[in-house]
Amino acid sequence: MADRNTVHNAPVLVIGLGRFGASVAEQLVKQGREVLAIERSPELVQQWADTLTHVVASDATNIDSLRQLGAQEFSSAVVGVGTSIESSVLITVNLVDLGIEHIWAKAITPAHGKILSRIGANHVIYPEADAGVRTAHLVGGRMLDFIEFDDGFAIAKMYPPKETQGFTLAESHVREKYGVTVVGVKSPGEDFTYAQPDTIVTHRDILIVSGHVELLERFAGRP
Repeated sequence: MADRNTVHNAPVLVIGLGRFGASVAEQLVKQGREVLAIERSPELVQQWADTLTHVVASDATNIDSLRQLGAQEFSSAVVGVGTSIESSVLITVNLVDLGIEHIWAKAITPAHGKILSRIGANHVIYPEADAGVRTAHLVGGRMLDFIEFDDGFAIAKMYPPKETQGFTLAESHVREKYGVTVVGVKSPGEDFTYAQPDTIVTHRDILIVSGHVELLERFAGRP
């Protein structure tokens, strides 16, 4: 197993191959990471056996089973089990007891998430709630993508408001007027480029804009 210090490319333990866990595991493999997936359902094990690095049918609520699989050698683990709060908590406790340093755990409710945090999960994820919030920001129409961070700061991919079209970023004074920063601009058929004061925005461009959520919403709400 890789050195625990090389977290950026070390193997990852993924427990539970439901929609969330399987999505995480599949993306990790696409990024070149080695994955050991543990799943209780033989059907799901068979379904993912050819896609993931290693898939094992086992019960992760049993700490001895985890030890036999070498779970204690991993520095990072993802707990994708969410439908059974009891199983989620037991698995997370086991991972903490095995000394795994970085634990990402899926939570269904705030109460579930609070329990996971208190027992040692470093990162608690609310996939359904996060997807709902993201979708709400996209429903307006101008935003094409949206990522919000814990402190209310966000990055959005959006179409440019009319008042910015045909002007350089310096001329449209976006930061002064709206408190947001245009980070990048993508013209049709070209790659994204870092925005400069002399970058001219056209109606066909797509912008990457950063700032606080309320200010981004205000900017995106312009005609």
